[in-house]
Amino acid sequence: MIFKDNNKQADELRKKLKETGVFLLNLMSSPGAGKTTTLGRTIEALKDEIKIGVMEADIDSDVDAHTIAGYGAKVIQLHTGGMCHLDAGMTEDGINELGTEGLDLVILENVGNLVCPAEFDTGAVKNAMILSVPEGHDKPLKYPLMFQVCDVVLVNKIDVLPYFDFNMEKCIEYVRMRNPKAQVIPICARTGEGMEQWITWLKEETAVWKK
Repeated sequence: MIFKDNNKQADELRKKLKETGVFLLNLMSSPGAGKTTTLGRTIEALKDEIKIGVMEADIDSDVDAHTIAGYGAKVIQLHTGGMCHLDAGMTEDGINELGTEGLDLVILENVGNLVCPAEFDTGAVKNAMILSVPEGHDKPLKYPLMFQVCDVVLVNKIDVLPYFDFNMEKCIEYVRMRNPKAQVIPICARTGEGMEQWITWLKEETAVWKK
C-alpha cells in the first residue's frame, strides 16, 4: 500500500514537472562514492547553458549543501529525520521549497545508501547512480534493485584503477545483467576524465524533456 501510494504521487509529480519543463534527476550512491564532487563538476560544466537547482538530502547535516552552494547553483537542504531515503512526497515538498521558476534542471542528491533509495520512486524523470572503483565491480550482483532502476551508472574514481582489484569489463557485464538499457560511463570526477559523455547525456535528456 505504501509503495502504491508513493508511485501514484511520483507519477503526479512527473506530470507537473513535464508541464513546467523542469527535468528532475535522482542521483544515488553509497556514502563516499563521490556524489557531491561529481555534482559540483556537473554544475561547473552546465551552469552557463542550463539553470540548475539542487536538493541535498541528508539524515542530519548541511555540509553538502554548503559545498554545492559554492558552485553557484540554487540549493536547499532536505533533512530526512533519520530516514535512509526520500519518497515522492518529500521530494515534492523539497521542489516546492526550492522553487522551479527559471530552472531547467533539478538534481536530487539522495541519501547515501544502495538499498532504501532504490525502493522509492521520487518522481524523478531519470535515475542515475555512482559506483566508485574502491567499492568493487561486483556491486550490481549484491544490490540488484539499485542497478535495475538506474538509467545511467557512473563508475567513478577510475584514476585509482591500478590500485584496486576492479574489473571494468566484469562491472559492465554485471550491470547489463541487471539492466540491459543502462548506460555505463567511467569517470573521474576529481580530474574531469570521462565527464564529457555524462554532461552530454544530461544536456540531451533535459532538452528532450522540455519539448
